[in-house]
Amino acid sequence: MKRIIIIILACVALLAAGWMYKMMFKNNVSAGIDKTYLLIPANRGFDDVLSQIREKKLLRDETSFIWLAKFMKYDKDTVPGGRYLIKEGMSNRSIITKLRSGLQNPLNLTFNNVRTIPELAGKLSKDIEADSITLLTYFLSRENLNTCGLDSQTLLTLFIPNTYEVKWNITPERLISRMKSECDRFWNSDSRKTKLEKLNMTKEEVYTLASIVEKESNVKAERPAVAGVYLNRLKTGMKLQADPTVVFATGDFELRRVLYSHLMLDSPYNTYKYEGLPPGPIYMPSVNSIDAVLNAENHEYVFFCAKPGYNSGHLFSETLQEHCRNADTYQEWLAKEGIK
Repeated sequence: MKRIIIIILACVALLAAGWMYKMMFKNNVSAGIDKTYLLIPANRGFDDVLSQIREKKLLRDETSFIWLAKFMKYDKDTVPGGRYLIKEGMSNRSIITKLRSGLQNPLNLTFNNVRTIPELAGKLSKDIEADSITLLTYFLSRENLNTCGLDSQTLLTLFIPNTYEVKWNITPERLISRMKSECDRFWNSDSRKTKLEKLNMTKEEVYTLASIVEKESNVKAERPAVAGVYLNRLKTGMKLQADPTVVFATGDFELRRVLYSHLMLDSPYNTYKYEGLPPGPIYMPSVNSIDAVLNAENHEYVFFCAKPGYNSGHLFSETLQEHCRNADTYQEWLAKEGIK
């Protein structure tokens, strides 16, 4: 009888061990899910995590997950927030260990092709936890602007377009701190620092001029020549007369053709009306355009206009007379092509 009891207890122990193994170590990610992410906002609890798991239909066996979460003391009113990769083959134990540890998976944050700080805030909010209003409010706060040594018109110069690895729940304060470090690293490289000093311009001024160059030419190879034209105009006190600045001044970024009425607009961004650079960038320039200004061609050109054809290139000239001839040639080509 004693032997039978021992055998029964041994069987029960084996069954319990098998059940425990299944609860802890067996794959519990639903079939068909290769990988997905749990995005857990700040100050959320286990019930919120469970709701997201149910919404995604993430688990094969929810009951075992809940049981182990209680056993591992993860069923709290507040759990670590963040972005967590859950992939095929993960067990309850590996999932809970990851979520409980707060060791989230970073993401690649990419930004470019924006004109304004509000637009940038909206773009960033699509990838990180902070919403656009929270980001914008902090970006334009007096505290932040004073810390950065910038104003609302030059703050965009802090953002060097690139891809950065960040945490999903990065705060606006930490994001700005990171961007300041990246900006300093970008401008303090030996080659850029030397060229910046040679131009006798601030990095904000170079960034602003690069934003104009970016919008003037889609041809990367000719951007140093375009930058050279604008630098020549700045040296001689000639107005920049850059159409992209007028477009920015109107606020109608879909404007296809700049008219005389637009040139009369009273705005510090209207470089037909006011000398020098506008008070800040009109676009987030690519690194190529920034380097085009730092490596601007040394020439005597002060004019350029679009050349005939569909390659988006420009013709450069030293005199107004030559420029007018180039402009007439381009207008003739437009008429021949039936382009209005």
